[in-house]
Amino acid sequence: MDRRQFLSGAAASSLALGSVRAADWPERLVKLVVPFPPAGAIDVVARLIAPKLQQLWGKDVVIENKPGAGGNIGNEQVARSAPDGYTLLLTQSGIIVNQFLYPKLNYDPVADFTPVSLLALVPNVMVVPASSPVKTLEEFVAYAKSKTLTYGSAGNGTSSHMCGEMFKKRVGVEMTHVPYRGSAPALNDLIPGRLDVMIDSVSGIVPHIQSGSLRALGVTSTRKLPVLPELRPLAETALPGFDAAGLVAALAPAKTPPEIVARIAKDFNTALFEPATRKRLEDLGDEVVGSPPQALAQYIKSEMHKWGPLIKEAKIGLDG
Repeated sequence: MDRRQFLSGAAASSLALGSVRAADWPERLVKLVVPFPPAGAIDVVARLIAPKLQQLWGKDVVIENKPGAGGNIGNEQVARSAPDGYTLLLTQSGIIVNQFLYPKLNYDPVADFTPVSLLALVPNVMVVPASSPVKTLEEFVAYAKSKTLTYGSAGNGTSSHMCGEMFKKRVGVEMTHVPYRGSAPALNDLIPGRLDVMIDSVSGIVPHIQSGSLRALGVTSTRKLPVLPELRPLAETALPGFDAAGLVAALAPAKTPPEIVARIAKDFNTALFEPATRKRLEDLGDEVVGSPPQALAQYIKSEMHKWGPLIKEAKIGLDG
């Protein structure tokens, strides 16, 4: 799906949500389940918008972190929760790709959830050490075709891993994947040049770009980012059509009443576009979206078609 078309359609469709209200919801505390540890990218979004949701709803909004198994533990908890709007899921791209990475899931990522809103896209940025001989993406492509390079990732099956595999496929080069247990140790090897390249989330890499220890070659989104306005998308350079970003999405259990879902989506997006909240997310490198439910459903479907075949071809898999 073309990102610009999706975003413009999402914005237009969001206006229609205002006409639908759930008269009696909420009547008690609302729980936001984050299937990752505190202080992570999804947790940050949850804690930024929860106070505003509490104001809008007049009820307590609590965040419950349920980390483990690439998000599967928290995802399953919400999938098994009552479809009444009082237990919601804030999750990331695992809701799309885990079905292809793990041999078995105890939930269905489509049938067991009702999409609420695509809150934000989380682009990655391609970086090389400051000591690298390449200065541009075009130079890197030529360099990668002349020798076998190494690329680091935050671990098998992570966004940085799959972006690396997508790059290899698009360019037609071989690069040796070196997985780490998180982005920080990978960056510790990238900065002194023990790795050749890495494609990882903007928020963790921006300080190293600004300090001059890493050189950025492009972002994986189709738009420039406010936090790195001088950096062009890879799609505008040597990789036309390259589009790979993580997501922050809100979902509810399947069969949650549509009028409650519409109310939640509208209020989530109101909280998301509060000026200070939006600026904070953009400063972290996120691309704020705030879609209606049907746009998130369409987006998830298109991303499954994108990543499923790539994961299968690259033989990427994780233990259950």
